[in-house]
Amino acid sequence: MLIQNLGFLLCVNLLLTGSAYLFLFKVRKLIGFQLGMNISNLAGGFFAIVTGIILIYQFPLHFVPITMITTVIGMVVGALFGGLFDYQTLLTGMINGLMMGVMAPMVGAASQNNLIFLVFIELVFICSLFLLLFSAKRT
Repeated sequence: MLIQNLGFLLCVNLLLTGSAYLFLFKVRKLIGFQLGMNISNLAGGFFAIVTGIILIYQFPLHFVPITMITTVIGMVVGALFGGLFDYQTLLTGMINGLMMGVMAPMVGAASQNNLIFLVFIELVFICSLFLLLFSAKRT
């Protein structure tokens, strides 16, 4: 049951992150340097963590390919969100996505397909995205 819904959960996360990117793209000129740095760190790092945990739950014995995929995904998302602001923020988002992408499959493997942990990580991810959008809207 859990394995069948993981692909759907990954698509929902991608849709939420894409929607947040589109919103931030519209208001990027109003966002300061410090908030932009925090946005790129949160988006790249958290998307890498959530993606790595979901993928390791779905493919439990494929550590190396999932680590490589999650690292690239984290770097790309961090660079995309950081690229909204400036090159320093792009680099910071990319590096944070890299670090979280490397760590995410290890965290997922250590949690041993625990549903409560996955729900907790998803709730924190969604709440963080809403906080990100709320703080960007208030600037």
